[in-house]
Amino acid sequence: MEHEIEIKGLKVKYGAHEAVVGIDMNIARGSITAVIGSNGAGKTTIINAISGVVRYEGMIYYRGEALPAKAHKVVKKGIVQVPEGRKIFAGLTVEENLIAGAYCVRKKKEVTELLEQQYAIFPRLGERKWQDAGTLSGGEQQMLAISRGLMAKPKVLILDEPSLGLAPVVVRDVFDHIEQIKKEGITIILVEQNAQKSLTISDSAYVIENGKVVMNGTGREMLENPQIAEAYLGASRKNKR
Repeated sequence: MEHEIEIKGLKVKYGAHEAVVGIDMNIARGSITAVIGSNGAGKTTIINAISGVVRYEGMIYYRGEALPAKAHKVVKKGIVQVPEGRKIFAGLTVEENLIAGAYCVRKKKEVTELLEQQYAIFPRLGERKWQDAGTLSGGEQQMLAISRGLMAKPKVLILDEPSLGLAPVVVRDVFDHIEQIKKEGITIILVEQNAQKSLTISDSAYVIENGKVVMNGTGREMLENPQIAEAYLGASRKNKR
């Protein structure tokens, strides 16, 4: 499978603290790649490096070429991050939030087409398009955040903890939508503490501990690995009870 993103020898420091220590990763085009690990393991730092919002050492390649290290240039390449915590614009309507996500799209007709696509993927947003985004439920806000990311016409969509703080029934909806987005040909990098859910839908996965890759393989391999089950899946199963 062709590589969308290649990471070689990635290092990120915050002062004297080395948050990411010489990581290598390959993200296949058109795949879902899960990045799992405990809080503080370095997961978000890795995707922030890809997104160009932190300084790093090493190389990140996008489709064989060195990726720019500035965030606005990364977005122009088609790599869009949906950050943890949703960060929708309260006080603006759902549709105004979506239009804000299309700031790189110049043609009004194309923006209209993109809006129609989002309402087809997320019908609930279409029903609430004139509603203040700040009054949406947590699940609806997460759908809006993902949809706003899609308005930038990404080739790569990076999702940081999309299920955080959501009820189990809503989490299922969010992950169903993530699978649907993959079917549109968009490469997805999924950072998640819900290892059970993320590994179930992922083609490949990386386990990060103390800023290092300690294990990688297919999502199925990770699900069936007893070390992963003990370290990460036990908590997920307990939370379901």
